[in-house]
Amino acid sequence: MDKPHPPEQAHSSHTVLDVSTAEDPGAYSRFRAVRSFLIAQWFFIGLAIFVVIARFAPLFAKQGGLIRAEYTIGYGAVAIIFFISGLTMGSRDLLKNFSNWRAHITVLSLSFLITSAIMFGIVSGIRAAHDGAIDDWVLVGIIITHACPTTVSSNVVMTKQAHGNDILTLCEVFVGNILGAFVTPALIQMYMRGVWEFGNPSHQDTDVPILDLYRSTMKQLGCSVFVPLFVGQVIQNIWPKQTKWVSSKFYLNKVGSFMLLLIMFQSFSTAFAQHAFTAVSHVSIIFLVFFNIGMYLFFTAISYCYARPWPIKYFLSTVPDENSTKLYTYTYKIFRPFYYNRRDAVAVMLCGPAKTAALGVSLVSSQYGAHNPRLGILLVPLVLYQSEQVITAQVLVNFMRKWVHAEDAVAKDHESALGRGTEPPR
Repeated sequence: MDKPHPPEQAHSSHTVLDVSTAEDPGAYSRFRAVRSFLIAQWFFIGLAIFVVIARFAPLFAKQGGLIRAEYTIGYGAVAIIFFISGLTMGSRDLLKNFSNWRAHITVLSLSFLITSAIMFGIVSGIRAAHDGAIDDWVLVGIIITHACPTTVSSNVVMTKQAHGNDILTLCEVFVGNILGAFVTPALIQMYMRGVWEFGNPSHQDTDVPILDLYRSTMKQLGCSVFVPLFVGQVIQNIWPKQTKWVSSKFYLNKVGSFMLLLIMFQSFSTAFAQHAFTAVSHVSIIFLVFFNIGMYLFFTAISYCYARPWPIKYFLSTVPDENSTKLYTYTYKIFRPFYYNRRDAVAVMLCGPAKTAALGVSLVSSQYGAHNPRLGILLVPLVLYQSEQVITAQVLVNFMRKWVHAEDAVAKDHESALGRGTEPPR
């Protein structure tokens, strides 16, 4: 028969239990801190996991792979992002931003002309000065990357996270990618002249007619952007309360970020499947990693200056009245709207430097041929730039969000001062 524990044993057992319980709060606090950190960094952790999967199982999510990613992700994931946008955006605001022709001029000139021209000049200087360690076709890929239109999905997700004007971003994405199917090939032809003649698509064996490229681009934009956006708008206007409840209850913003991870997963899988990263030297990869981050930050700074030019603020600071000259009045009306508020400026800063891999891969493949032996080398700059722009933007959106709400605080203080009858803060 089992004997009962003596009292001293029972006492010691409780003592051990009490000690362990006393130690638990500290361990639990550390566990909560680690868990909170992992949850806060879930996007970067998820990206790392998907890159590892893409490296060792590229056939799973590459274009034409096991899950047919060109449809399930290229169409499906992008469609979910824009369906969510349709659910959360007001129809009146959407129409208002589509008619903002000044913003279209600003973003399109940034995305296609300014960034690509600056990059062409920098890369031409690198080619003239470098000692051959960086493959010339990698440099061609950099030029092609920055001739591509702004990215489709990450811009909308990032602008929403930064509390910028995500409706304006959606409009710029739609307009930019429609024009990109025509403008990007023309830019490539323009830049690939002279010393870059060897990289001109006209000298390559292509197997995709240009009309098929346009047809594919319009089909992709229609099915993955326009249709889901329209359906989301219809649902929102029919069931506004239920839509708002679903949006907050199911964390639709997080869903959009996860869809963005899937899009990057597809890009990396396609690149690994085409042996893109093994086709170039380690020196070229290291160069691209640091070069891309530097150029993205540089173009973001240029976009800020372009969206909020100092001369307009300085010389057109006063609203015209009956004492103003006609010249000043018309100058103010024409140019003052090109100085954007902070929410619109965030949209410009995220759209200007960004480049799409979804449409870019199709454009490069059609221009140079899907079986071109140098296709993998040409795609490396594009795939790396897309992933690095998302990672860098994830960091920048925190600062952009604070910058946006700093203006709200100033406006609130201004209203409070006016209500008290005192001089508002400057």
